[in-house]
Amino acid sequence: MRVRQFVVVARDLDSVVEDFRAALGIEVAFNDPLVKEFGLKNAVMPVGDTFLEVVSPIDPNATAERYLQRRRGDGGYMLILQSDELDRDRARLEGAGVRTIWKLDLPQIRGTHLHPKDTGGTLLSLDDATPPDSWHWAGPVWPSRVRRDVVSGIAAAELQSDDPGALARRWSEVLGKPAREITPKRFTIALDGGEVRFVEERDGRGEGLVAFDVKVVDRDKVLAGAKRRGCAIDGDRVTIAGVRVGLT
Repeated sequence: MRVRQFVVVARDLDSVVEDFRAALGIEVAFNDPLVKEFGLKNAVMPVGDTFLEVVSPIDPNATAERYLQRRRGDGGYMLILQSDELDRDRARLEGAGVRTIWKLDLPQIRGTHLHPKDTGGTLLSLDDATPPDSWHWAGPVWPSRVRRDVVSGIAAAELQSDDPGALARRWSEVLGKPAREITPKRFTIALDGGEVRFVEERDGRGEGLVAFDVKVVDRDKVLAGAKRRGCAIDGDRVTIAGVRVGLT
């Protein structure tokens, strides 16, 4: 199981996409017309063989619109983990009382959106792909849009909560993987090639998905691009659309 796609919700799709493109040196591979089903428009950008998606509500009744209001602005919205044991995962989730709010099984990919009230922290999806190195959600041409000269992949995601230990224990049950406390009130669940972290809420925006880490090839280019777009920079973190991007 690994982090495969991190989703950001934003009011101004085009501006936020340009911020990420400038800072991370990545390109848009796909605008999925099917997300209109959820009252959204989107842009999907490959980061190596992982993906960053920006969504923006086009329907005032969309769940994403309510999320923007609840968390008072742009931010992390959804995390997709790729699993190679999805049937076992689905059985475990059913046994744990975790509801599925959307499910789609195609020959090339299977998606499983879980109810945020049953997982906590964010909208979480467990998906698998056939073959495993493909990714249907990124469209048919994404391999030709991969750029690796600035960053090469998404390695980790971070959630905040006023009780990060409880949230980590719930995700441990959901994912079937152990959580461990690495420092006081800071927990992690190890995944293939990365992790999901759980930290204390400190920005007054409530529980949610707040950060992701990228594997950096050229740190200076990241910082120069972020500065050019007016993004906040704090040491090895750049903030875009309310999301902290850690440079690892």
